[in-house]
Amino acid sequence: MIRFSLIAALIAFAFPAAASEWVVAVGNSKYDFVSPHNAPFVSAEVHSEPLYQKNNFSTRVMGVASIHSGGTTFVGIGLSARLELKNDWFAEASVAPGYYNASGPKTELGSNFEIRSLLGVGRKLTNGDRLSLALAHTSNADTATVNPGVNSLLLRYSRAFTFRN
Repeated sequence: MIRFSLIAALIAFAFPAAASEWVVAVGNSKYDFVSPHNAPFVSAEVHSEPLYQKNNFSTRVMGVASIHSGGTTFVGIGLSARLELKNDWFAEASVAPGYYNASGPKTELGSNFEIRSLLGVGRKLTNGDRLSLALAHTSNADTATVNPGVNSLLLRYSRAFTFRN
């Protein structure tokens, strides 16, 4: 848990000047398709100002930290993308390789190196915040002998920040 806290703190302080968006999420994970083990969790992300932006598409650097019931943790850094759709709807995606720490055999994914990928759809609220529903998958992409993976359903709330010099 101490290692997770240190890595999460590094992610939180790596972006303070460049952060343009914070995302908090609650969700539930299903470990492997045959396992009966489910785990509720909370997650936090920080997203940079856009690296690339053209028309209604943008990409950003992002960091993510999550903790599941029972103590399983994940921290990662990667890229996120968003496509603005009509009527304040949007689609989002991200990929973040990182460090995974299983709390026990039921949550073991084969290695400490895991990759979280996410696809979601949501709506921009009248105050500019965003609410989305996303599916995420975390696995080691067959870089280890064992690769059961975990699938998650997340309810996400995003708040954008504007920094002025």
